[in-house]
Amino acid sequence: MDPILDGEDDGPPEDKGAVPGEGDSVPGGADVAADSAGAAADAGMGVAPEMASAPRDGAGTPPGGAGDGGRVPGAVAVARTRRRLITGIKESLRAMGTQLSLLNHQVGARVELKDVDLNCLDLLARRGPLSPTALARRAGLHPATMTGILDRLERGGWVVRDRDPDAPDRRGVTVRPLRERGADLYRLYSGMNASLDEICAGYDEAELELLAGFLRRTTDAGQSAAADLALG
Repeated sequence: MDPILDGEDDGPPEDKGAVPGEGDSVPGGADVAADSAGAAADAGMGVAPEMASAPRDGAGTPPGGAGDGGRVPGAVAVARTRRRLITGIKESLRAMGTQLSLLNHQVGARVELKDVDLNCLDLLARRGPLSPTALARRAGLHPATMTGILDRLERGGWVVRDRDPDAPDRRGVTVRPLRERGADLYRLYSGMNASLDEICAGYDEAELELLAGFLRRTTDAGQSAAADLALG
């Protein structure tokens, strides 16, 4: 997903660029979303809804049964607060996943790309060049489906197939994104990029490192969950 975009490096949460070129990324990419995603697991970020909200302070506690004078013991209050915070984080991740999916859908509509095409373009931008088989595996798609996606991307001038000199089969190819179309995506993602820059400006370096680490681990968790489901 997906990650939003500046085009400077290729780590999952640090990817900030929207150019479909080497080292760039498109947010909500399929590695999560799927990138990702997204990693998806696409719109929900792979976070299941909480089946029951955290109990309110004092709920279910008999009068006078929790500590002196019926007060909730400190450890219980801390545990409840922690549960509420974790629930809030999960709900925020789900909401973020939904919003990124909507943003990617709008971007794709502007450049006549299907959502799955944009996801594959994101994977190529961050992980390419890749063989069609490797791309299909990363995207969680059947190779036959990937052939149709690559045909559309190639016709649109987004990617090119190159002969792979290292392939054992002379027909082997790799797919790489073309930077020439990058300006289209930069322009469409510029509003989100500007908002992210403004948000990040409110955090110091230590806080940004903490956020980056959390997002990396969350992306890894989404990848593992998607892989487990794919294995049945």
